[in-house]
Amino acid sequence: MAIRETGGRSTPRGARGAGRPTLEEVAARAGVGRGTVSRVVNGSPRVSDRTRAAVEAAVAELGYVPNRAARALAANRTDAIALVVPEAEHRFFVEPYFSDILRGVNNALADTDMQLLLTIVGNDRDRARLAHYLAGHRVDGVLVVSLRADDPLPDLLTDLGIPAVISGRRSAAEPLPWVDADNVSGARQAVAHLAARGRRRIATITGRLDIYGARCRLDGYRDGLAEAGLPADDALIAPGDFTEEAGRSAMETLLALPEAPDAVFVGSDVMAVGARQVLRERGIKVPEDIALVGFDDTSIARHMDPPLTSVRQPIEEMGRLMALTLLSEIARPSLPVGVPRPPQPQLMLPTELIPRTSS
Repeated sequence: MAIRETGGRSTPRGARGAGRPTLEEVAARAGVGRGTVSRVVNGSPRVSDRTRAAVEAAVAELGYVPNRAARALAANRTDAIALVVPEAEHRFFVEPYFSDILRGVNNALADTDMQLLLTIVGNDRDRARLAHYLAGHRVDGVLVVSLRADDPLPDLLTDLGIPAVISGRRSAAEPLPWVDADNVSGARQAVAHLAARGRRRIATITGRLDIYGARCRLDGYRDGLAEAGLPADDALIAPGDFTEEAGRSAMETLLALPEAPDAVFVGSDVMAVGARQVLRERGIKVPEDIALVGFDDTSIARHMDPPLTSVRQPIEEMGRLMALTLLSEIARPSLPVGVPRPPQPQLMLPTELIPRTSS
C-alpha cells in the first residue's frame, strides 16, 4: 500500500507550449549539449559554475521536471522503500507504537523523492508474497519493525543484497543496521521507581519473549530487583504478548498467587490497559493497593485512569533515524570484491521514566 507519493506539477509562467519540456529543449535554450544538462540535473560536479547557472536558468524558464522513472531506471533505482511490519493487521492498527514509527519514517522522507510502501506481514501467505515482491528488486531498501528471533526476513534481505534497517533486533549480535531503545535501562528505571516508593513485591508482565526487546525488558526488571535488594521470584513473572487481552490474563494470574504483588511493571502500555481493567473489576485500587508502571509512554498512558507512569522510548525519533540510516545505506557505493565493509550503523536511544499517579 502506498503511503506517500510525490505530487503533480503545474506549468510555470514562461514555459513554452502545453507539452512537457524535454532535455533537448533545455540544452538548446542553455546552448549546451544534452549530456551537460543531464550532468547538471543529476548533480554531477563535472560542470563549471557558469555552465551550471545557464542550465539551471533554462530549467527554470522552461519549467523542466526530470523524468523520475527514466532517472531511476538509469541508476538501477526504484525511488521506493518498504516499511515491513511482521504483525497481525489488527495489532498494527490498535497499537500507537506502529503509527508513531510510521510518522517518524514519513517525516524523514518528506523532503525526498522516495515513495513509502507499507506492508503488514501477518501470516505465511503474506510472507511468501513479500519474498516474491522483494526478489523482483522493486524497492531500494527495507525498514523492518517488531522482529521475532526466528524471522527469516533479514536473512532474505541480505541474500538479495537489499539495504535494510531494523527496529526490534533479533539478538544482541544483530548483524544488520538497527535503531533501538535501551529496553534494559528503561525496565531498570521502572523497578527502581517502584522500590523507591516502598513497594517490595514487584511483579512484571512480559511481552513475547521471542522478541529481543521483551527479553531485554525482563533482564532490566531482574537487574532492578537486584539493585534494590529485592528477592527474585519467578512466580511474579507473568508472560504476555503485548496485547490488551494478554495484560488481562497475566494480571489475573498474578492476583491468584497466595500473596499478590504490591506493584506491577507491565511490558507495554497496551497490556497495562488490560491489567488495569482487571484491577478495577476486582475493586483493587491503583496505586494504593497495587502500583502500575507501563512501557512506551504512548497516548494511552496519559488517558488511563489514573494516568499511567510509563517508560518513554522515543518512538517517532526511532522511525525518523531508521529512515535516515536507510537512505544513507542506499546511497553508499558498492565496494569491490574483497574490500571489507565499514561497521554497520547501530543506534541505541535512551529511555526515560515519566512518573504519573498510577505509581
